[in-house]
Amino acid sequence: MVVIQEEIKKDPEKPINLQLLRVFTNNNRRHHRKDEFSHRNVPSSELQIYTWMDATLKELTSLVKEVYPEARKKGTHSNFAIVFTDIKRLGYRVKEIGSTMSRRKGTDDSMTLKSQKFHTGDYLDIVITPPNSEHTRPY
Repeated sequence: MVVIQEEIKKDPEKPINLQLLRVFTNNNRRHHRKDEFSHRNVPSSELQIYTWMDATLKELTSLVKEVYPEARKKGTHSNFAIVFTDIKRLGYRVKEIGSTMSRRKGTDDSMTLKSQKFHTGDYLDIVITPPNSEHTRPY
């Protein structure tokens, strides 16, 4: 989340420990492949967000909707995955963590990055699927 000075004044007890979140979006009903993150390359659809580790998927969905108008339609599905380094396999892994739906409540809305073991340096990959599109498994 982007923090403005007024928000800091509202909650002076909250430590200012923002993380830069590198988010990649895709609208072709699948997550980016893990090999798209190799050799210091990343997909071109990058969005950078400053947020706290206790940010929820619903809050992150709201931020993405500010940048991508197509994600604002009622019923748009956002599927989240963490992309992280797999030291054992010397590459990246993609772990699906949850989903939200625009302007509808869902079971994953209050899920936080921290609860899903998101670490500094990990990426967030979001598949944005408009309503009335066929949902398919992202892998």
